[in-house]
Amino acid sequence: MEDNPIRIYNSLTRRKEIFVPIRENCVDIYVCGMTVYDYCHLGHARVMVAFDSVVRYLRYRGYQVRYVRNITDIDDKIIKRANDIGESIQSLTTRFIEYMNEDLDALSIIKPDYEPRATEYIPEIVDMISRLVEKGYAYPADNGDVYYRTRMFENYGQLSGEKLDDLRVGARVEPDEEKEDPIDFVLWKHSKPDEPKWPSPWGDGRPGWHIECSAMSTSLLGNHFDIHGGGMDLLFPHHENEIAQSEGVSSGKFVNLWMHNGYLQINAEKMSKSLQNFLTIREVLEMDSDRIRIGEILRYVFLSSHYRSPLNYSDDSLDNARLALRRIYMSLYKAAESGTSSVTETDSRLCARFHAAMDDDFNTPDGLAVIFDCVRELNKSVESGLSERIDILRNTLLQLAGSLGLAQMEPSRFLGVGGISDDKNDGIGVLVKQRENARHERDFATADRIRDQLAQLGVEIEDRPNGTTVWRRT
Repeated sequence: MEDNPIRIYNSLTRRKEIFVPIRENCVDIYVCGMTVYDYCHLGHARVMVAFDSVVRYLRYRGYQVRYVRNITDIDDKIIKRANDIGESIQSLTTRFIEYMNEDLDALSIIKPDYEPRATEYIPEIVDMISRLVEKGYAYPADNGDVYYRTRMFENYGQLSGEKLDDLRVGARVEPDEEKEDPIDFVLWKHSKPDEPKWPSPWGDGRPGWHIECSAMSTSLLGNHFDIHGGGMDLLFPHHENEIAQSEGVSSGKFVNLWMHNGYLQINAEKMSKSLQNFLTIREVLEMDSDRIRIGEILRYVFLSSHYRSPLNYSDDSLDNARLALRRIYMSLYKAAESGTSSVTETDSRLCARFHAAMDDDFNTPDGLAVIFDCVRELNKSVESGLSERIDILRNTLLQLAGSLGLAQMEPSRFLGVGGISDDKNDGIGVLVKQRENARHERDFATADRIRDQLAQLGVEIEDRPNGTTVWRRT
């Protein structure tokens, strides 16, 4: 591991801090995952890509990372959707977990080390609520609900900046006649007809949303761990309530560093079903016949913006990402033909620049800029025929891009490249061969006519100095 420190913006302190893990060279990170009642949308994709790149880079830098990303498989939205469509909750959640995994695989999202489901941690949830009741932080109501006494936690609002007296019933908190105070929030909900339920000291019921993450994270990572992440929309009240619950139980610090990614817009507007600009990951993946290719293009869209910055998604951003990745893959494709693959070292200068960018709060846009400097140097080396330099730069490009989850495909697959002998693609290989023969016979009029014909078929061809012609679909 390098001596240069990693600096991360801490939402709790509102400044960048030098990252010092609790255990040397080890990082424990918990990220709030999906509530599985519908297809994952692009906002989910941004969260997953942001923290996937954080975990990948930390491991690339030599840290041992324990990565936990939960699944919420019981809450009000899940129950409502299951009832609306007449499907069991288990069937609904199982189905959408499968869809989620398919979509995240296409985005090259690595699997977390632990992926707890809320329904698997009911005993831990009940135990945590019981301890809060014993300490006076929580109280059972007459109807069987259990609430958290928000005012009792002195540091409430430290993460979000919200002030208790500014919260109003019907605005930022839910009204409930059973509460001692309108700003209290629910930990356990009494059972209602036709809802799932589990036994507890306060009667049959189910957990509230906020307590689920507190129980799962501390059960797997301990009462005090390094990083907790999620979307900006979770900062209040979800993460604020997690702090109150967890520190109420442990009487100590819950998380050292809080990370939140910025909001996503679609064509410069907030993504919303009411605005008819709501896009699921699956809808974007259907834009290309190769899900892995379009998944990497979508991943690049998110990495091209800093994770904390607002991000605007549009058709143009997808097109720009496609062109950028094509430059990377074209460079790798040419290098594979020109290099010797006998050199394993990398360019220390480019690596150092990349590390400096990423060590500054995971600045992926600056990291990508270094990657394209590597692409330019690699292309020049290919043109000059410097085989050893080609191998060094190719290794560097693969390593740096790989640390961001990019350049994972075979270049020929991403580019759709075929050789002159390839006649399995709607006769394209035959046409390319005919044009190659025409060029060899110096019949340039015929060669130009075939080039135009190929262009109409959506095919771009490239002539090499040695006479070889390759083609790719545009």
